Amino acid sequence: MTTLLAVAADLIAIAILTFGVYFPRHRRRDLVAAFLGVNIGVLAVASVLGSSTVGAGLGLGLFGVLSIIRLRSDEISQHEIAYYFAALALGLIAGLGDVMDVLHLGLMALVVAALVVGDHPALYRRHRNQLLRLDVAHTDEDALRAHLEAVLGGRVTNVVVKQIDMVNDSTLVEVRYVAAAAAPAGAHLGPRMERVNAR
Repeated sequence: MTTLLAVAADLIAIAILTFGVYFPRHRRRDLVAAFLGVNIGVLAVASVLGSSTVGAGLGLGLFGVLSIIRLRSDEISQHEIAYYFAALALGLIAGLGDVMDVLHLGLMALVVAALVVGDHPALYRRHRNQLLRLDVAHTDEDALRAHLEAVLGGRVTNVVVKQIDMVNDSTLVEVRYVAAAAAPAGAHLGPRMERVNAR
């Protein structure tokens, strides 16, 4: 009965995390299968380990091994890594717990709540992080910052120069900025700027 309760609690938690939190916010269908597969797989393995004489040590080692898995063919962002960790944690809590009590249920709810709050669109909603290629070779950081603020229409909080190409007259920068309240991000991108990536 305890095992069935653990499985049910895990299925409810991963369903809320995947279908109620992640997909409505990010709309990436391939990671839905990844989160579900990782969670159910870890739950199954952890349940077998928890019912054997192997002990929780190997289960924690499994968590460490699975947590470093990265898909080499497709880069995933930091918030998606957090969802991977959450899916792993939910499976381990449900699978390795000897008794599915209030503490275990509370920890599972806490994992889901952490991502509900931490990845909420309203949290720092005007803060942006973009990788941009400018069609100008900027060697003066103050001039670069002023140029970015003028083009992006927001307040630049951090600039990291990735590459300066003096031959092709271009600069690759990663910029973090606070977007203007009246205009959406990217509305002021001019013809001399190319957005390489946005996060």
